[in-house]
Amino acid sequence: MIIDYQNVHLVGLNLFEPYKAPHECLVHPLHFANQLVIRRNGNQRPGMADAVLSKVLVYRGLPSAEVDAKPYARNLAQKAEWESDPRVAVTHRPLKYTYQRTADGRKATDVYGRPIVTGKQEKGIDVLCALALVREAQNDAIDLVILASQDTDLEPALDAALDLGTAKVETASWFDAANYRASKEIRPARPRRIWNTRLTATSFWTSYDQKNYD
Repeated sequence: MIIDYQNVHLVGLNLFEPYKAPHECLVHPLHFANQLVIRRNGNQRPGMADAVLSKVLVYRGLPSAEVDAKPYARNLAQKAEWESDPRVAVTHRPLKYTYQRTADGRKATDVYGRPIVTGKQEKGIDVLCALALVREAQNDAIDLVILASQDTDLEPALDAALDLGTAKVETASWFDAANYRASKEIRPARPRRIWNTRLTATSFWTSYDQKNYD
């Protein structure tokens, strides 16, 4: 299973707990993966083989130790906790920051001498997810690869993985019937269709990481 972590976390948050802060609804990748496999297997037609979880690959942005020391430490603690199960591997990529600048182009600082951040975002996580999807799909030891993301930028990667004609490729998405537009799933190019497992609020709540990392 390949997890586009921020996408899975924030789409679920916005659908099911829009008034809570992200850290109050932290998704534990292994809990999420288990919920997904249970739901996926339960939706299969009689006689179809059940999926067995063997690997959970998580791709996530990493805050700056210099600018966001506490979020950086929490993120590393979460990685250590999640990887205590050998099936889980977390890959980080540093977040991209923008800063307030002085007239001469230098980073402006606050009264404590810290750079003033004006924005931050993930860069390259979708590329890492795409590469992992294609790599795992051509692994002879893998029969099924599930991509957990609702980022449409990953749709070409679905096509590339399907073109290999090796492992079966599926997707997973959060779904709220009352907010269908925000529940949109990603798909390969027509006319090909693949299985998508829809996860509801109950699966989101059951996927919480209950540990306090502060």
